[in-house]
Amino acid sequence: MAEWSNSVSVNVETIYLGGKEHIIRTGRGSVSVIVYGDQDKPALITYPDLALNYMSCFQGLFFCPEAAPLLLHNFCIYHISPPGHELGAAALSPEDPVPSVDDLTDQILEVLNYFRLGAVMGMGVMAGAYILTLFAMKYKERILGLILVSPLCRAPSWTEWFHNRVMSNLLYFYGMCELLKEYLLFRYFSKEVCGSAEVPESDIVQACRRLLDERQSINVLRFLQALDRRPDISEGLKTLRCRTLIFVGENSPFHSEALYMTAKLDGRCSALVEVQACGSMVTEEQPYAMLIPMEYFVMGYGLYRPVKINGSPRSPLSCIAPELLSPQSMGLKLKPIKTRLST
Repeated sequence: MAEWSNSVSVNVETIYLGGKEHIIRTGRGSVSVIVYGDQDKPALITYPDLALNYMSCFQGLFFCPEAAPLLLHNFCIYHISPPGHELGAAALSPEDPVPSVDDLTDQILEVLNYFRLGAVMGMGVMAGAYILTLFAMKYKERILGLILVSPLCRAPSWTEWFHNRVMSNLLYFYGMCELLKEYLLFRYFSKEVCGSAEVPESDIVQACRRLLDERQSINVLRFLQALDRRPDISEGLKTLRCRTLIFVGENSPFHSEALYMTAKLDGRCSALVEVQACGSMVTEEQPYAMLIPMEYFVMGYGLYRPVKINGSPRSPLSCIAPELLSPQSMGLKLKPIKTRLST
C-alpha cells in the first residue's frame, strides 16, 4: 500500500452547503473528498461518472427532501471526485502518467484509510459504478454493499469505443466545446429531458451543461483514457458477495450493460430496478424512483428511515408491487423491479 503524505483539509461550508472538503494526497495523486454529516455514522462513499462530480451527479438525489431522512440520518457521506473533477480544479499536468482503473481503486483505499474507515457502503454512477465494483472485488472486506446506477462491467463495446474516440479528439483539439457537451448529455440523460427544437431542455440538463463548462479538458481526457483501457470484470462478479442494488434508465445507452451485469451477479443478493422514461443518470433525472428500493435495501443492514414518505405524487410507492418491497425481498432474496413514475 502506498504511503500518503500530509493531507489538506479545506473548510468550504459556505460553498458546499454544510459539507467540508478534504484534499487527500495519495501515492497516486491528490483527490478531493467532500464530507457531509456525522463521521461517527456508517460511511457511504460516492463516485461519479465521466466529467462529473458530486454536484452534477448526486445532488438531485441527496438534496430531495424524501432522501435526506434516509441517507443523512443513517450515513456520513463521502463524495469522492475523480482526479481533477472537483469544483474549481486546476488542470492536471499532461506529463503525469494516465492512471489506470486499478490506480483509481487503490486511491479510494488510501482515502478510506486516511479517514480510518472500515467497511463502507458504495454508490457509483456509470464509470463510477465500474470503479466501485472493481474496488469491491479487490478489497472485499472494505465494502458492505453497492448501489450502482447504469453500471459498466465489460471492456468498451465498439459503439462506446467509437464515442470515446470522438470525445477524446474533441477534448484534445477543442476542449469542452458544445459538440462534446452534446455527447456527454446524451450519455447522461434521456431525450425527453434533453429537449428538441420544439421543447426546451429541462432545468437539470441546463444546470449540468453549466457545470460541464467548469471542467478542465485535460482532466476529463485523462479519466476517459483510463476508462477506455478498463478490463472486463464480468467473470469476477461471480465472487462478489456484498448486496448489490442496480438502477438503470430504460433509455440509457448502458441499459443492456446493466442487464448483463445483473445476470452475472449472484441473484440471491442482487436486484435490478429499471426506471422507465429515464436515461443513465437516474440520480438526477428521476431520483424519486430510487427512494423506496433504497429504503428496503438499507433495512437489510438494520438501518431505517426516521420519517416515512408522505403522499407525494412523485413517490413510486403506487407503481411497485407491494410483495416486492418486503425487507426479505430487498434484503435477502432480491427480485427485479420495474418502476414508472406518475406524471
